[in-house]
Amino acid sequence: MGPIVLTQLATGLSVLAGAVLVKSVMNQKPMAGPTCSSCNGTGRVACLCSRWSDRDVGCRTCSGSGRMACSSCGGTGIYSFSR
Repeated sequence: MGPIVLTQLATGLSVLAGAVLVKSVMNQKPMAGPTCSSCNGTGRVACLCSRWSDRDVGCRTCSGSGRMACSSCGGTGIYSFSR
């Protein structure tokens, strides 16, 4: 193998190793606090328009999706002690 092939192989392996490292860090979330109990960590809850309507969903708050930002965590999905 020539030096160019070895360089490309090393670059490919380092990119793969970096992707595995990022994936493992994202799965662990070491800096994240406890998840919000109101939205189960999603940051979104059912919009008021979907709770009290007759199968008609859509308002300004949810933009027609039927889901709005959680008021307990502010849409982050992480419980905040300061709120």
